[in-house]
Amino acid sequence: MNKLIGYVRVSSQAQDLQLQLDALKEAGCSDEHMFVDKVSGARTERPGLNACLKMLQPGDTLIVWRLDRLGRSMPHLVGLIDELLQRKIGFRSLCDGAIDTTTASGELMFNIFSSLAQFERRLIQERTRAGLAVARARGRTGGRKQISSDDPRVKTAKRMHKDHGMSINHICQTLKISRATFYRYIAIPELAV
Repeated sequence: MNKLIGYVRVSSQAQDLQLQLDALKEAGCSDEHMFVDKVSGARTERPGLNACLKMLQPGDTLIVWRLDRLGRSMPHLVGLIDELLQRKIGFRSLCDGAIDTTTASGELMFNIFSSLAQFERRLIQERTRAGLAVARARGRTGGRKQISSDDPRVKTAKRMHKDHGMSINHICQTLKISRATFYRYIAIPELAV
């Protein structure tokens, strides 16, 4: 039997969920098919949403009060709805009337949103690449600055390792460096004199 499953989220414990709960009940969701989270939308871990997604079966419809209650961001929202469509689960947002993937026009609207999210991702990638190219043209490169074998930290690490026969852990603790940094220092070739 196809079920209407409701998901409700508020950003803090102080906020009231009653408006959303009433709207979902009016839309046909029963109390046992209602899932609630009281966490910020930016949080990745949402136990109510996880339980809701587990319960949904092909033919069911997930109902939310508004789109922003479900997704952390446009790409996250699109990913969730796309996952639902792959699993043959419908989706409806009560306040965003055009978003109802159980109808042809609603699915079209979702596909438009999906395309916009993809467009946004591509714009960000292009801007990042352009910014890096401009920085390179000005002689700047990203990443950590090169360290030479003349650096006192490198000399000390090499000397402690070679002369004192100290354990690597002890050297790292003494110099307050990680093992990876220690091995990077040791691997730096000596300058030719």
